[in-house]
Amino acid sequence: MSPLSRLIASFIALVMAMGIGRFSLTPQLPHLISEGQIDLTGAGLIAAANYLGYLVGALDAMRAKRPDQVRARLHTGLWLCVGLTLVSFWAHGFWPHLLLRFGAGIASAWVMVMITSLSQQLAVSANRPRLGALVFAGPGAGVLLTGLLALGSNLLGQSSATLWLIYAAAALIMVLGISPLLPKPAVLPTQAQVHSHGARQPGISRLGAIYGLYGLGYIIPATFLSQMASAQFHGQWQADLFWPAFGLCAAIGVVLISLRRPHPGTTRWWLMGALWVQALGVLACLLPSSAGLALGVILCGTPFLACMPLVMQSSRELAPHATQRNAALLTACFAVGQLCGPLLAALSSHFSGGLQPALMIAASGLVLAGLLAGQRVNAPVTLAPCDGSTARR
Repeated sequence: MSPLSRLIASFIALVMAMGIGRFSLTPQLPHLISEGQIDLTGAGLIAAANYLGYLVGALDAMRAKRPDQVRARLHTGLWLCVGLTLVSFWAHGFWPHLLLRFGAGIASAWVMVMITSLSQQLAVSANRPRLGALVFAGPGAGVLLTGLLALGSNLLGQSSATLWLIYAAAALIMVLGISPLLPKPAVLPTQAQVHSHGARQPGISRLGAIYGLYGLGYIIPATFLSQMASAQFHGQWQADLFWPAFGLCAAIGVVLISLRRPHPGTTRWWLMGALWVQALGVLACLLPSSAGLALGVILCGTPFLACMPLVMQSSRELAPHATQRNAALLTACFAVGQLCGPLLAALSSHFSGGLQPALMIAASGLVLAGLLAGQRVNAPVTLAPCDGSTARR
């Protein structure tokens, strides 16, 4: 099987697991609220349960060391995304959706961590680093897909239950198509070597803080964008255009980042710029007009996924021997930030009646993350492997 086929399968895996397993809740929120199943505070708590599941899945992914453990979590995560989305067809009310989104969070984290590690290792070994970066456009394409499906369903007057069924069918088709093509996990002796030889990993903690603040900053507009648009357009179909536009901008951002010439000295500046542009996008969502929301979609959506390959590249530059462990660790930090976002939104909605205070805090977190990203970290100090070979990603 060619590396290109496996990288395409990895891309589609993230389309499904993140676009449907994770972010399908966003276009559903206005309809769940209008159907009387939940209110805005409940929506924040359901989103928080999804991100709590994502944190649990990321922490559990750190325990996957053998190839069979990696394979089991990857394929189980994919099939769980399909099954839980299908069961959502019968869910009604706060608690069923909360429990299902919690499970979907665990499943999507398994897929995200394993695909991140396997696809990036494959891309580097095949000397196709740009294709490896493009895999991160998968969640953006997934958001675009879920948004377009939601738009079509709503134009036809379908309920939220029917849309869950449509999402489950799309997820099933994708999983059946990619299962034989996914990257195969292999024993990575370099990861054992790094622990046995005591390599230091300076900067990983700071990178984790950056990723956590990034998770907090983007998640409030990403979760409530459809609801904010629905409020602006009073439930008209134009509101359904904002979520797929967000996904399209996110995918374009990854493409633009992949076209740059990678250089260890410039990664932090790209990351800092992307975080600050996103902060401007979050603040634009505060403007009381549809133009402000559209500006928020562009400024927040375009760097949304572009930050992911930049963070993962920074991780490889700091600790090239510990790719899977650090991918899981960083994903866990990201999940902590995401978990705080909806909880903050729920508090903001409860005490102020809106999301304005939460959006201000989110933008401040992104500004701080950019400041941390701009700080220089010394190169890692590692001992060479015993056989003198150069470890690869």
